[in-house]
Amino acid sequence: MLTTIVDFLYRDPADPVLLPLVASPRPVLGILATYLLFVKVLGPWLMANRKPFDLRGLIRVYNVIQILFNIVMFILATHFMLGPGNFNFRCITNLPLDHEYKTLERWITYAYFANKLIDLIETIFFVLRKKDSQISFLHVFHHVYMLYISFAYIYYHGYGGHGFFICYFNVIVHIIMYTYYYQSQTASESERRDRLWWKKYITIVQLVQFVIILSHSIYTLNQPDCPTARFSASAAGGVSVIFIILFINFYTHAYILSKKDERKVQ
Repeated sequence: MLTTIVDFLYRDPADPVLLPLVASPRPVLGILATYLLFVKVLGPWLMANRKPFDLRGLIRVYNVIQILFNIVMFILATHFMLGPGNFNFRCITNLPLDHEYKTLERWITYAYFANKLIDLIETIFFVLRKKDSQISFLHVFHHVYMLYISFAYIYYHGYGGHGFFICYFNVIVHIIMYTYYYQSQTASESERRDRLWWKKYITIVQLVQFVIILSHSIYTLNQPDCPTARFSASAAGGVSVIFIILFINFYTHAYILSKKDERKVQ
């Protein structure tokens, strides 16, 4: 097992085509270090004696961009998996380098990585609006992990393959999530109860996402003739367990224990 991990981490990239920001670990690590420094230190310090910024118009535009970006990725990914990608869901592998649709596979995979960069802007909005309660460990860990693992997968494993399929579910969740965010920005205080009743179900959808990923990863690992996806399935399955625990903990505190506390107060 250790030998497999070492070989995976230190071998040359599987695909010689490395698009911007994925040719070396340094740019992504620099971006993440800057992100954490701003979110945890510089941002709160700069905003300490300032009023929150009114970013409602900018956030609406951001949410629309995210919705459209993820819808396009969803359509392209669905077409690719069921069409030119010719996915064998028992053992999903990267297309050969000389495949006629390899360029399409590269760009769809890279689009997902680019979207993880865009996701970081959400936390910056929280800082500038002084929404400190929303900058939870789960929120920051999720953004940092998703960006770095997207980079690492491309850099060490190439474009497409098992990781492509795993990320597909995250795209679906993002369409739902940013639709909710947009709706919450456009709803008045009197409309919130009626229009935003489905907020808690987003967490349930996220949990279902990780259960599917974990189940498929276990299924892949049980295929003896599928060595190419073994490390990807192991990593995806392992982190799914972590996210399942974190999201169950969040759901319990946000929607179960909080309701019990409200009843006690009444």
